[in-house]
Amino acid sequence: MQPALEVADIIRAHGDAFRRDHARTLSALQKRVLTALERCRTAALGGHLEQCDRCGHQRIAYNSCGNRHCPKCQSLARAKWLDQRRGELLPVEYFHVVFTLPNELAALALQNKRLLYGILFQATAESLQSIAADPKRLGANIGFFAVLHTWGQTLTHHPHVHCVIPGGGLAPDRRSWVRCRPNFFLPVRVLSRRFRSLYLKHLERAYRRGKLQFFGELQPLKEAVNFARYLCGLRKSEWVVYAKPPFGGPERVLNYLGRYTHRVAISNNRLRALQDGQVTFAYKDYKEKDQTKMMTLPAGEFLRRFLLHVLPDGFQRIRYYGFLGNRSRAALALCRELLAAPVPEESSPSASYSERLQQLTGTDILRCPSCKLGHMVRIKEFTPGGIQPTMDSS
Repeated sequence: MQPALEVADIIRAHGDAFRRDHARTLSALQKRVLTALERCRTAALGGHLEQCDRCGHQRIAYNSCGNRHCPKCQSLARAKWLDQRRGELLPVEYFHVVFTLPNELAALALQNKRLLYGILFQATAESLQSIAADPKRLGANIGFFAVLHTWGQTLTHHPHVHCVIPGGGLAPDRRSWVRCRPNFFLPVRVLSRRFRSLYLKHLERAYRRGKLQFFGELQPLKEAVNFARYLCGLRKSEWVVYAKPPFGGPERVLNYLGRYTHRVAISNNRLRALQDGQVTFAYKDYKEKDQTKMMTLPAGEFLRRFLLHVLPDGFQRIRYYGFLGNRSRAALALCRELLAAPVPEESSPSASYSERLQQLTGTDILRCPSCKLGHMVRIKEFTPGGIQPTMDSS
């Protein structure tokens, strides 16, 4: 069922005013995102006319924008990704560990997204791999994937990485699988200290090489003495690494992953109202036992917060490490062999979007919404911005 209110509706109603008010600060990429979302599944992108092959019911289907920040364009991408991961699952317990940047770094990260988000991935991976390889801990080479989220429930800037990790790894001699202890992977306090140390090491190196940018209130950090003081404060603070309860074996992993992989800053089903220039949306208050609450923001502030989470062009927000890395197919095959895991079935490719979506999600988007028996067949097409086909009213 289509949500009553969408992010695109807010952009169409208030996007022009927002563009005018923020003409000097909006990046070209943010402007492209606004345009893509407001045109998504409208006549501006073209489409086609469909007719039921049984009852004759007609409908117009518009093309999607395909933008990765669009709440409406993630279902097939998510399904394809989960289908690919199905062949990588191992018959072991899985763990979920979250690495979060401290609030003191959030403003600097906004001004240096590509660099600081990249360091976030790098420090996270190095922390997990180095501690897991320690013979006093696990003593194994692990594999995992990491997903970047940059938002909190109220759309504030809150960069963090979700890591999903099989519970164990390859022994150094690659002759056996080393299992972790039941319900325990690695100590989070040790991970937190290592993560802090590695992140600040890479951040300081980037500063020395002149790769950081400083604008507005952060301009004083250009001075070495101020930046050193800034790092000193970060070294004294506790950095948050959170290990969620393990979610069992591979049969539960895919459903769990779907909540995290292709999520955008806010989904349309969280939107409640757009009235008098105010947007109301639902959020979970994690400090109040995940209680669902409502927040109302001026439309301009809502759009400003939404655009905080636009990622740089080409930035990979899902990354793979260890034996799950793209260059480690042989290592993954060895893991499966050592665990006596069955050979995964390969998915057969489909000829069309609708067939692929039905194969991966069970949703038949061509089923006639009127008679529920026939299938919608494309009978006419129209180009982007062209004249829409006339529906037969007979």
